[in-house]
Amino acid sequence: MVDLTKLACEHVQKLEPYMSARRIGGHGHTFLNANESPKSEFYIFNSTTLNRYPDTQPFEVTQGMADYTGLARDQVLASRGSDEAISLLIRTFCENGEGIVIAPPTYGMYEIAANTNRAQVAYAKREDDFSLKADAIAKAIKEAPFTVKLVFIDSPANPLGNMFCHDELKTLLKEFENVLFVLDEAYIEYDPSATTVPLMKDFSNLVVLRTLSKAFGLAGIRCGFTLAHADVIAMMAKVIDPYPIPDPVAQIARQALAHGGIDLMRERVTKCLELRNSLKENLLKLSCVKKVFESHANFLLVEFEDGPKVFEHMLQKGIILRSFETKPGLKNTIRITVGTPEELDEVMRVLTALTGQ
Repeated sequence: MVDLTKLACEHVQKLEPYMSARRIGGHGHTFLNANESPKSEFYIFNSTTLNRYPDTQPFEVTQGMADYTGLARDQVLASRGSDEAISLLIRTFCENGEGIVIAPPTYGMYEIAANTNRAQVAYAKREDDFSLKADAIAKAIKEAPFTVKLVFIDSPANPLGNMFCHDELKTLLKEFENVLFVLDEAYIEYDPSATTVPLMKDFSNLVVLRTLSKAFGLAGIRCGFTLAHADVIAMMAKVIDPYPIPDPVAQIARQALAHGGIDLMRERVTKCLELRNSLKENLLKLSCVKKVFESHANFLLVEFEDGPKVFEHMLQKGIILRSFETKPGLKNTIRITVGTPEELDEVMRVLTALTGQ
């Protein structure tokens, strides 16, 4: 029998897929492993348009994001989550022998998208405290054995939860005018004053990614955005598939980006931050916890005395968390999404019982 896997491109045969929370799976009743919002809102849906193809870039959706971020509509591109935007950027700007810079530990899809699209990857080294400096990124760009076209920086970072300094970013934007710096702001609603969008008026090589998956509570509709100079958006629009935003998605996204939807999002964020701070305070009282990382997002990264033991114990109790045991410098760490008060109470009860406190 023919081995059909050999028909796949050689680089695809070698590819390790991104291990999303759903791909990893797990049997339980409390899922705090994907940084989702703990609840969904009610949306009105009209099914009478489903016989028609949707608009390529639904006006009210892209205009809604433009209004929300203070940009022009031609600076916005909607896509199937920011994951598609990451891939689109690489497909649009990286040719053979070119590539990207990332700073691990970071969001895994940057490297997966590069590998899938045959782009090269170079790595910037973080400081011992996991902060990221302009010098480290500049070094990675200059020393890469290929032409660097894109630098991906998640801010707030996943899974670290920390921010990239604006002054460091401005230094890079000035020094490397022929490189696009992509700031992934998937979690920025949890610290909105730290957004880099205002810098776009001065730097045409700044690209910002946004999503409705986190603070807006819409991970299930897969709707993300690229915010960039109009010329960057125009190039990406040449590459994107014809109908990236299905009409049901557009209908929900329009409502989420309306004034009432934004108000609801901000209420959820306020509650999330209260719960996150309380969770951190309670975790630090446990003898099994060595460190709780500072977070500007809807999760906490926690270093335990014995991370694998804690992870397996929580799994046995039906609580699904995300282990980062194998990531650089993150031995014994587990990421905990801020869920409902009841879910977080359960986490604390199980951890307290485990430590015998």
